[in-house]
Amino acid sequence: MFDWWKNRRSLEQTATEIYGATVARARNPAFYEVCGVSDTPEGRFELIILYMSLVLERLRKAEDAQMALQRRVVEAFVTDMDDNMRELGVGDLTVPKKVKRATAGLMERMDQYRTALAATDDCHLQAALEANFPEVAGNPAGLALLARSIRADVRHLTELTDTEVMQGKMSFSEEPLEPKG
Repeated sequence: MFDWWKNRRSLEQTATEIYGATVARARNPAFYEVCGVSDTPEGRFELIILYMSLVLERLRKAEDAQMALQRRVVEAFVTDMDDNMRELGVGDLTVPKKVKRATAGLMERMDQYRTALAATDDCHLQAALEANFPEVAGNPAGLALLARSIRADVRHLTELTDTEVMQGKMSFSEEPLEPKG
């Protein structure tokens, strides 16, 4: 019985580490300063959703993928959204509805980004980014840089071993977010 509890705690800790790494990547100041993503709750939310999509897709592709770990990472996202909405002063009665909408947005965008990233050119990815980051749509250089950064992160996530991924050792590309000169 105690092994079940220990395994559950370990899974929750791994999910929390994965979610923490995801949020940390989405909070990279260069996305806001260089790419032009708006540094607002909406802009930060969209980047978290984008990176959650990448991370959940990588977890799904792991050879020994555990649905339980993926579910725990989504639960960490839901808990964080709930906490943030309450901190922003959203009323207690509307928080569950907004969290449900945020989770539906995650699932919708996961499909959108999966399709966009499957294309070999960046046109589909840029179209998805324009739809979700309207402030970047009018900035072709920022949009191209954001797309290039996403592709680099996808490559980096693919290079991680399945063991690293399932142990929560999530990392992202160290390629600087700078315009090509």
